[in-house]
Amino acid sequence: VGSKSELLNVLGDVKARVQDKLGIVDFPMPQFILIGKQSVGKSRLIEALAGETFNFISGTLGSRRPTVLEFRNTSAASSTWFVRNRKTNHWEEHPIEAVMKIVGGAHEELGETVTSEPIYVRIESPACVDMQIVDLPGFRDFALDQGKQALADKIIHLVTDFMRDRNNVMLCVEQAADAATMSTLQRCREIDPNFERTILIRNKLDKYYNDLTNDNVNKWVDGFGDLPEGLARFALTLPWWREGTVPSKPFVEMREDMNTKDLNEMQSRGLSAKYMQTIGFKNFSSFMERKIETLFVDAMGPVLANLKELKSTAEKESSGLTVEFHETDPQRILSTTRDCGVSFATALTHVMEGVLDLKPVMNLEDELRQFHAYHQALGSNHFSMLPSEDFCGLSDYVDYLRNEIQIATFDVEVNGGAQFRRLMGEVEIFLRFSEIAVETKKRDVIQARGVSMSSLTWRDVVVKLLSNEAHLPLQRRVQYVGERIRWFFERQKEATLQFMDKLEGTPNANLYSPLYPKHAKLIKQNEMIKHNVYTTYDAACARQLKQFVDLFDNMLTSTFSNPWVFLKGATTGGSESDDLQDAVLPSFDDTKDRIPVEIESRSGTEATLSRWLADIPTDSKHIDEAVDKVQMLVLKTYGFIRSQVCDQVELFSESFFKLPMLRRLEEDMAAMELSEEDANNYKNRRAKLGSEIAKADDSLVEINACIDRLQGFKLKCEARGY
Repeated sequence: VGSKSELLNVLGDVKARVQDKLGIVDFPMPQFILIGKQSVGKSRLIEALAGETFNFISGTLGSRRPTVLEFRNTSAASSTWFVRNRKTNHWEEHPIEAVMKIVGGAHEELGETVTSEPIYVRIESPACVDMQIVDLPGFRDFALDQGKQALADKIIHLVTDFMRDRNNVMLCVEQAADAATMSTLQRCREIDPNFERTILIRNKLDKYYNDLTNDNVNKWVDGFGDLPEGLARFALTLPWWREGTVPSKPFVEMREDMNTKDLNEMQSRGLSAKYMQTIGFKNFSSFMERKIETLFVDAMGPVLANLKELKSTAEKESSGLTVEFHETDPQRILSTTRDCGVSFATALTHVMEGVLDLKPVMNLEDELRQFHAYHQALGSNHFSMLPSEDFCGLSDYVDYLRNEIQIATFDVEVNGGAQFRRLMGEVEIFLRFSEIAVETKKRDVIQARGVSMSSLTWRDVVVKLLSNEAHLPLQRRVQYVGERIRWFFERQKEATLQFMDKLEGTPNANLYSPLYPKHAKLIKQNEMIKHNVYTTYDAACARQLKQFVDLFDNMLTSTFSNPWVFLKGATTGGSESDDLQDAVLPSFDDTKDRIPVEIESRSGTEATLSRWLADIPTDSKHIDEAVDKVQMLVLKTYGFIRSQVCDQVELFSESFFKLPMLRRLEEDMAAMELSEEDANNYKNRRAKLGSEIAKADDSLVEINACIDRLQGFKLKCEARGY
């Protein structure tokens, strides 16, 4: 596929732009990572690939960060070394001595810790092998103290993270010993059980020449059955010389001599031709060049696809930021904020109507637990948190709802209107637990009767006792209903915003306002707009809670002041037939006949209570009997009132909270005003937007450059007939 160096340069440049300049780590770019224990010959293998000796000074603690080495084979007379500046990301040429010092300093600055941030080195030389590898810190078998052991553990964690990345091909360096003792290869097996991304390099082959014979040489190369058949493996000897001496020849010549000696020795011992391809440095480097070519050519398609996806995302981000920049113009910001709020208010109505696949959702248990946790954190004590003191706690109440009442949608995760409907069922059950908190005593009945300018009846006594003993328990439970509805609405903000945002590009987009996606992006991107919209929304919820409680309290006060009016039976209708087909339009005479019948039929409960009142003796000598009957009447009357309230709780909630909330929220949003602090915050946000737009545009330039570079190289290869 054209020049290997050109291919490596193209993908190396793309990798640098994407991973370093754009900060995108998870990208389908293959790379080779060099792993092994200390002193197995990793550094000498790198020197062999570079074609010359060098020593990156890493102090007594060794390497502690990845070193990315790019080898480029050139026709120049001598080698040239570069280090990428970590601040500017530009390649800078240095003498080899300076390169070693820079790399050593990058390791030493870490002390007894590690980092995954690499340092980049590039060598251009006629003796190089065309490839790119990442040299990782070596595994340590032994540590002198706890500090060294902690460093060894950090290195294991760092290297293992690189090994787990499926884009990385592992070059596993081991000594050419018994395959069963290869600890680094075992680490590779744990992560890559089929050895699809593992290449074994068995170094220091010359140490085993004398152990090999015609009988065992093939078995030894094959690992005596311990190496799986699919594992790519090589055995080789790298240049070496005794410590304290200097090489007897140029390094490249020594590399060639060692390669020749490996081939001759193994051939003389009868190694089969199949295995001869796995012996020596030249066979290894040829394999690596082919492997690199194959991997990188295969990667071009996925890389291009990812780049185009990145481009689409970056264009949307840039477009959204540009829209926000224009919409936050000082002359338009208030109008923009109000428009976003109005869209949010109208979208809430759709969410309440029921929209599929919105988050967050919750079942009734989660809803109750989160509600209780919220009010416990606030220290709320102005309403009853449990329907009855007989419940041991929230879990007891939850079990009751799930197992005894068996609410059908208890475990279903919903939001919006479906959640509100379930909420109505739960609060009705909560209200029905309301009881008179204290027992009506004889003294209370006598005290309530008193005297007045007109005669006091037992009816008046019952009203006094109800107002004194029954109003508060029901009032505290009504407060619970209001707090539950308020909490419900406050939790619909994220679902409403998601509904607005996810419409873009869907078939349902045509069913709703085209401004929803635009305003959703503004709310999500601009914290000031989001803060103002959400604050106004929460204020509307708080206002409706107050109105709901006040209206309900007024209704309860009126009820307990004159329960007989409230307890008049409902009018049922004048037709005796339930068959709708028999219904006909009534005549004028029919209407006149119907009215007295309906009025008479609604007095059932009131007539019953009146009979009970008439049965209460007025003579003082029967006071005990009178007290018992009054107590019974108070309980019965309260039971009637509670039943009426519970039967109508959904109607009250709709009338006093939900409908006013939905109708007035749009007005609230349209009437938003910005404080001076908000204006300053918008000004600061707008200044920040300028730099964010510039950054997004720079990202697009980088992505387009990568796409153009890859597509240009691909076209060039196709033109050459590759």
